[in-house]
Amino acid sequence: MTDFPGAPSGPRDGRRLRVLAAMSGGVDSAVAAARAAEAGHDVTGVHLALSSNPQSFRTGARGCCTIEDSHDARRAADVIGIPFYVWDLAERFREDVVEDFVSEYAAGRTPNPCLRCNEKIKFAALLDKALALGFDAVCTGHYATVVVREDGTRELHRASDMAKDQSYVLGVLDERQLAHAMFPLGDTLTTKEEIRAEAERRGLAVAKKPDSHDICFIADGDTQGFLAQRLGTAEGDIVDEDGTRLGTHSGAYGYTIGQRKGLRLGVPAPDGKPRYVLDISPVDNTVTVGPSGALDVTGLTAIKPRWCGTAPSGPGTYTAQLRAHGGETEVTAELVDGPELRVGFAEPVRGVAPGQAIVLYDGTRVVGSATIATTERARPVASGGALR
Repeated sequence: MTDFPGAPSGPRDGRRLRVLAAMSGGVDSAVAAARAAEAGHDVTGVHLALSSNPQSFRTGARGCCTIEDSHDARRAADVIGIPFYVWDLAERFREDVVEDFVSEYAAGRTPNPCLRCNEKIKFAALLDKALALGFDAVCTGHYATVVVREDGTRELHRASDMAKDQSYVLGVLDERQLAHAMFPLGDTLTTKEEIRAEAERRGLAVAKKPDSHDICFIADGDTQGFLAQRLGTAEGDIVDEDGTRLGTHSGAYGYTIGQRKGLRLGVPAPDGKPRYVLDISPVDNTVTVGPSGALDVTGLTAIKPRWCGTAPSGPGTYTAQLRAHGGETEVTAELVDGPELRVGFAEPVRGVAPGQAIVLYDGTRVVGSATIATTERARPVASGGALR
């Protein structure tokens, strides 16, 4: 029987597992389900209905939560020859992902809803339900690998192909969840076009379907408009580092640290260079802007750490990834004051905002993930009170 690195061990028929394949309606999850079935496992497909009104989510191929996506997933399951169901997790998704997204922006932070969905929905609600129904593993189309150590514990590692690696958004998984995770695409050294070609050979109609992108629950891609509908408008000041008023905004939630475009300032910078968002203060509804050099971050504190295995003890040197498609940077990190992670960067980095996730790596191994709470600037922002 063909199998995948780190696949869970099961009591049935030797290595034959009961596998629940999460099928979004896209090409990656369809090929992953097909590979799991071809490997000889007892596979059942499931599509997660994440909106009580799917028409309010994207239409077409841009998301993963639409009626069209559900139909695409069902057709793929029919071709593969596996049972298929739709599970309604709309209420859980609304509470744990959508409302969290809105509240984080209201607090001046920049959340990652895909990471939260993996943590709360795909590998919590879905996995718990799967295990309760007697399944051994949940299979997804993520590009990451699970490695089993000699002592039987499991580690999460980057995908074989770094260009497709998605371990960043899986950094919230703990060892229990990894023990029941299956990623059939993770060790594949193939291009996305080769995955599409495989889907076409298998007769899967999603072979040419474009990849999903942006935020699935924002129908038109207008994040600021989505937030304005839920948080209302609240005019405030845009100021420079000295507190000089440069303009106004209709809601501080519409800005992110490092943003350059869309500031609509009537007063040019003295040096003629672009300004960037340096700080967002929801307390006084103020957005502070300044030069790019003021974005340099030398360290940060992060909270709510989740470890892919045993938590590290004492200070250590790692590499860190700060966004889903970002590169790695060398850091030192240490747990302090209980569940708080203190991180220092070997070289200053930019575009770091509270609410984002920092994921630590030891080589290709994912050590764990935490949520950025505060940052330390090489050049402090004078206005807006405490540093963020």
